[in-house]
Amino acid sequence: MVPVLPIRLRDFVEDPDGWIYAVSTYDNDRNVGCVLRYVPDSQGDRVNPAGQRYHKYDFEDAYARIAREKPAYAGLVQRIPVTDLRRVLKPDVEIYRIATSHDRVRKLLHLFDLPQGTIGCTGSLLCGLDNETSDIDMVVYGRHWFDAQAQVKRGIDEGKIEGMSQDMWRKVYKKRKPEIPFEAFVLHEQRKWNRGQIDGTYFDILYTRTYNDCKGVPAGKGEILGKETIEARVTDASLAFDNPAVYSVKHESVSKVLSFTHTYSGQALPGETIEACGVVEQHGHERWLIVGTTREARGEYIISKTLLGR
Repeated sequence: MVPVLPIRLRDFVEDPDGWIYAVSTYDNDRNVGCVLRYVPDSQGDRVNPAGQRYHKYDFEDAYARIAREKPAYAGLVQRIPVTDLRRVLKPDVEIYRIATSHDRVRKLLHLFDLPQGTIGCTGSLLCGLDNETSDIDMVVYGRHWFDAQAQVKRGIDEGKIEGMSQDMWRKVYKKRKPEIPFEAFVLHEQRKWNRGQIDGTYFDILYTRTYNDCKGVPAGKGEILGKETIEARVTDASLAFDNPAVYSVKHESVSKVLSFTHTYSGQALPGETIEACGVVEQHGHERWLIVGTTREARGEYIISKTLLGR
């Protein structure tokens, strides 16, 4: 299958064997960068509307199975030739189908005052493989994400959206396993206004670039220069909620801090001083500090010293 529209971050794709992958990159012209999520399995605990069962894979098991059974796809992310694709699922295209059968998604869709085509729903709901414990992963494209962010804040202030309870913050902290204390984690998260609860179900809003902005995405892995902890002033955080999150910084040797883990997206505002610990890579004439070089970013972090000093 050759897609009509470009494949972008947070789409899902299906290979010839019916394996379903979450797209995790923007550079997908020839080979789609993605991570395996669901595989047909008669004993699986996820069931699609047609009654077919699937097994959901976590990160490590997904990489192990790909290495074992589909090594041609293996790499930093799985890479599937576009010509191998059987199906492409797009959050912005499928959102209204999802909303017709999911009350809480429909309620969120009504709460967000956004133009058609600028909002979608990804994750298990997009694949039709959600269950009673599934969270809601909303996607908002380009500058409209910041409108949605303001609407989440207003919805919580007006009582239309449930704020995060202490128990829910604990659950998120346990899932993310960040390298910063719980209190510091919550302090950073509370001002992001990118998550909440609707009728008791957790949801978040995920940033994705518009089709026109998909070019110029940060390049692949550079030459590794070593691990470093830096203190720097953020000069641009307009892509701080993207994947990777990008912070342009003023520093004697590092020009950008990139986070490949959602934990440290939106972590700092322009003008704030951050402390960041990660791996420095050489990219052309620039040096970038990379946070999230492993799935759980062990020993790596970003904090706003400005925020914590208030």
